[in-house]
Amino acid sequence: MFGFGILFGLLVIPLIGAAFILMLRGDDEAARSNARWAALATTAVTFLLSLVAWARFDTSSADFQLVESHAWLGETTLFSLGVDGFSLPFVLLTTFLMPFCIVASWTSIQTRVKEYMVAFLVLETLMIGVFVALDLVLFYVFFEAGLIPMFLIIGVWGGKRRIYASFKFFLYTLLGSVLMLIAVIAMYWDAGTTDIPSLLRHDFAPSLQTWLWLAFFASFAVKMPMWPVHTWLPDAHVEAPTAGSVILAAILLKMGGYGFIRFSIPMFPDASLYFAPLVFALSVIAIVYTSLVALVQEDMKKLIAYSSVAHMGFVTMGLFSLTPQGIEGAMFQMISHGLISGALFLCVGVIYDRMHTREIKAYGGLVNRMPLYGVAFLLFTMANVGLPGTSGFVGEFLTLLGAFQVSFWVAFVATTGVVLSAAYALWLYWRVMNGPLVKPELQAIKDLDSREIALLAPLGVLVIYFGVQPQAVLTAFAAPTQALLAYAYPAVTATAALAGFQ
Repeated sequence: MFGFGILFGLLVIPLIGAAFILMLRGDDEAARSNARWAALATTAVTFLLSLVAWARFDTSSADFQLVESHAWLGETTLFSLGVDGFSLPFVLLTTFLMPFCIVASWTSIQTRVKEYMVAFLVLETLMIGVFVALDLVLFYVFFEAGLIPMFLIIGVWGGKRRIYASFKFFLYTLLGSVLMLIAVIAMYWDAGTTDIPSLLRHDFAPSLQTWLWLAFFASFAVKMPMWPVHTWLPDAHVEAPTAGSVILAAILLKMGGYGFIRFSIPMFPDASLYFAPLVFALSVIAIVYTSLVALVQEDMKKLIAYSSVAHMGFVTMGLFSLTPQGIEGAMFQMISHGLISGALFLCVGVIYDRMHTREIKAYGGLVNRMPLYGVAFLLFTMANVGLPGTSGFVGEFLTLLGAFQVSFWVAFVATTGVVLSAAYALWLYWRVMNGPLVKPELQAIKDLDSREIALLAPLGVLVIYFGVQPQAVLTAFAAPTQALLAYAYPAVTATAALAGFQ
């Protein structure tokens, strides 16, 4: 009971690495190099430990596994950890991408390097904590505390408007979570516990479910973000350093979707059924509207940011279809989007480091000088569009299939987002990569170096592998999805429950 397990190690190792970096003396190039190598070694060890967790995980079971409790005080458990098929893939995604963030910052971050690496390692602990917490209060602490290091990453190492973007990011997400804190207190008063497995078995009164669902929705909708509370995201992406954009799009946005599948849908089933048409409406608006907005963007990061909002619309649509295909597709879409969006932001970072601009009009004809970069950028662009054979296709197809079982018109309107995504993504690629190389400042631009190839190649391999072998990920989601639908929605099919939306 007092022993330390794998999940506790995942939380502690990044903190140990951060403490070691803080003890490094000096601020010369040697100290900065030591900080970089220490951060890379720490994130690599954390990833290896997460692979051990995956090796010991039974994907055929819907139960929480690798459960451990710490810091007993009388009869109260202060620290309870565990994972199931919904949460462990996000832990793996987090630990997998963190070394990429460190390597991506190797040359671009030259000021306050120690503090930068510490911020990322602390952020890693807090992000993992969100996915492994089995106590509602502990989840809330991790969920909110993650704002602080990301606030610093944007505000200290960001672009010219970093102060505005960091405060907008912080205030939006913090204010959205105030209502969730009130809901947490209300749930404790009603159930007498904050233990998540116990809360999953507790029957909240339908009237209370409505208010609790709305309170959690206020937080998770901002976090994803859903339309119309998405406006903080483009600013945060544009001003954040490359690694900050990667982790923001790949992990932090997914906490909203994880919150829906962990709390809103299983704990408040009546309210979820009642508000599903609202979520569908907001989802299709996000898919279509933000795709149209992306078409007119002149900043590459801002275009990809609006693309992320559109893709998260598919996630919420799939989750609240309450069908096996929709839920599994939404979960897969979040994992896939984490890889693809992270890779796209890395691609933008490659040319930004060379030219120090993200304006699309500043480029053109890069394929003539950067053929390797052109191949990598094209692969991730097509995956973002949802090309069959890439991981982007699987998630979108399954979410549309789940939505189609509920409402033909929801699926039809959402499908237009696939067409629009092809328009803005291919238009971006054409303007940046194709055509004659006429701008004098681009004549000497260099192709990918060994460090950048090492960053993009593994992501490309995974995007293709999960596109042709999606079961490698879907297997983890199958058991908890079936258990969720069987327990929370035993007498209701999605079509019958949402018949009024037809």
